[in-house]
Amino acid sequence: MELREYLLILKKRLILITSLPVVLAIIALIVSVFFINPVYKSEISVLLGSEPGSTSSKGQSEYNDVLMYQKMTKTYSELSKSKSVAEDVISNLNLSKSPEQITSMISVTPKADTEFLTIAVQANSPNEATDIANQTAKSLKKVSTELRGKDNLILVDEASNPKKPISPNIGLNVVLAAFVGLMIAVGIAFLLEYMDTTIKSEDELEKLLETSVIGSIPYFED
Repeated sequence: MELREYLLILKKRLILITSLPVVLAIIALIVSVFFINPVYKSEISVLLGSEPGSTSSKGQSEYNDVLMYQKMTKTYSELSKSKSVAEDVISNLNLSKSPEQITSMISVTPKADTEFLTIAVQANSPNEATDIANQTAKSLKKVSTELRGKDNLILVDEASNPKKPISPNIGLNVVLAAFVGLMIAVGIAFLLEYMDTTIKSEDELEKLLETSVIGSIPYFED
């Protein structure tokens, strides 16, 4: 089948090829806006280390402390998602969630080769995401101090309310739905053409019979 024939097939099914992507894009837009709950993300940074002025160590001792705290970032990352921290968050914010629900909302990322931890919280409300992020940092500081007998956390800043949700990505959903609709429509067009066994032109007849057409009888409607 030549390129010209492919184009003729697409032209014949032009209504299908243009309408199906539009329909799926509209459906994706409606689902994204009205049926998918938005998710907001709020972040807060904490620093592993002693409060300024709490130690008099200098030189090599300070360097060793930095290396120690860098190695401890993974430990504090796990502690951030512990049941003890989650229960303290629930208690301070008077939440009706379980510790498991709180920990599932939290993700902790150590920054490579630094003493920083980034605590991120995802929730359906921007205020809830911000409140839990801030309280998680405070609860981590409290629980770690109780466990180690020493305060090794510094709260660098506070989480702020996110201005827009991180999901759903309405624009991306609409574009993907339209693209999928286009692919489906093109596939249906070629499938319908493949299933149509009628002879539609002299060229098809010549290819089928492997001979030349001598003449044709025109069709006239009454």
